[in-house]
Amino acid sequence: MTLVHNERTKLLANSLDRLSTACVAAGFIAPAVSLSSGSLSLGISLSTAISTMAWLLGALILHLSARRALGGLIT
Repeated sequence: MTLVHNERTKLLANSLDRLSTACVAAGFIAPAVSLSSGSLSLGISLSTAISTMAWLLGALILHLSARRALGGLIT
């Protein structure tokens, strides 16, 4: 049963970490690409900055949750 528990824990941690990577893509990469693709506005709006910070904070929380889940592995 220990092996099954460990594999399920690793699967959960991997899923959370992949979700955190998707949050980085949604919150940072997408706005950066849209700003560099010839957008007419020269600056970053306040709402874009707040949205990016929220996505990055969500990614950090998910990544730390994945690390915490790995702490539950049974030796």
